[in-house]
Amino acid sequence: MANKIGTVVHGLEIQKQNDMKQNDFHTSIAVDATAHQAFEAINNVSKWWTENLKGSSHKLNDEFTVQFGDVHYSKQKIVELIQDKKVVWLVTESKLNFITNKQEWTNTKIIFEISVQNGKTKIDFTHPGLVPGIECFDTCSNSWVQIIQRSLFSLITTGKGIKIF
Repeated sequence: MANKIGTVVHGLEIQKQNDMKQNDFHTSIAVDATAHQAFEAINNVSKWWTENLKGSSHKLNDEFTVQFGDVHYSKQKIVELIQDKKVVWLVTESKLNFITNKQEWTNTKIIFEISVQNGKTKIDFTHPGLVPGIECFDTCSNSWVQIIQRSLFSLITTGKGIKIF
């Protein structure tokens, strides 16, 4: 049974879902843009997640790192890329200095699924392995909500992401 929380703010449809069966973190946005525009924005990581990106985030097997001071470091590899439909990153390294198990993200995936529903482009964001019960769940899920629902949404709809951290 899924527990969904949905809100509409200034035309932005926000859903945060906790599936009681799986519990992987999930959030989604719906935008007035094409699937191609959403796909391009997702792959332009430095414009919506952090400017502190090294590497490339545009093609299959590209690798990139993001870092927020000495608090968060992670290295991602693009392991699945379906034009205008899906982007999957594998976190190959992580160092989260605000928790005991600093490698909690290592070997988890970050998934973006793009679809068109009710005349809008929907992006479903899932971070399998980011589940209640792990130390970083509250902080990381709240951060993802801000990053996806504010910054990625803004990049897709206005051409400019929002600095969250």
